[in-house]
Amino acid sequence: MQSREASPLTDIAVLVTRPARQADNLVEGIERAGGKAVVFPAIEIGDIEDDGTLRSVLGRLDEFDLAIFISPNAVEKALGRIGALPPGLGLAAVGKSSLAALESSGAKNVLVPEGRYDSEGLLELPELAAVQGKRIVIFRGVGGREALGEELKARGAWVEYAECYRRLVPEARISLDEADLQAVTATSGECVRNLCEMMKDCIWIRKKPIFVPHERIGGIARDEGFEKVVVTESGDEGLLLGLFKWFKFGEHGNG
Repeated sequence: MQSREASPLTDIAVLVTRPARQADNLVEGIERAGGKAVVFPAIEIGDIEDDGTLRSVLGRLDEFDLAIFISPNAVEKALGRIGALPPGLGLAAVGKSSLAALESSGAKNVLVPEGRYDSEGLLELPELAAVQGKRIVIFRGVGGREALGEELKARGAWVEYAECYRRLVPEARISLDEADLQAVTATSGECVRNLCEMMKDCIWIRKKPIFVPHERIGGIARDEGFEKVVVTESGDEGLLLGLFKWFKFGEHGNG
């Protein structure tokens, strides 16, 4: 039997709010550390209702210089409809999970931020400093942030959006008990908001420490009333490390 030292999450139940198909890696990490992963998707990924624009973009993908993928869902939904990426099309991903999804599809030489895994981090890359006249397509979900596209336009690029999925609030498939849950994870602001909507009658959820991989998500969690917000490093590894530190050192271990 593993010791508590070797299993930093022994007796710890962690809520995983990611879409079900993207939760496996985090679930496995929690369970390898001796914890219990409670899978409670707060986002459901659905197809867009009108795919006319997406079909148009995919039909002329060879006209673009660069394709940017905002999320793993964008990779899955877009590449699932592309027979092969045009030769010479540059690829970029906002974060590690999107990069992993692209690489698992055989993509190489993908631009990705270093250190800061968000749109602002991507914009700091030297490859995106001089985009005058470049044609760029951004694959994203319906209603995504505009900051990346607006800044690229300001730098002289011709930008087009290709919305390829929509995010839905799922039905809660299990009931949660306060005594059986020690921590919450959320990987987007929408996860946080949906969780609060799904559990609007359970005020106690906001008293649990919530672990998020970006300060912007942390701000949303605070706005939603979470009392203990832990901003970790990016990716599943960052979330796991944040959980390990918290439950080894308590509140004093954060920061």
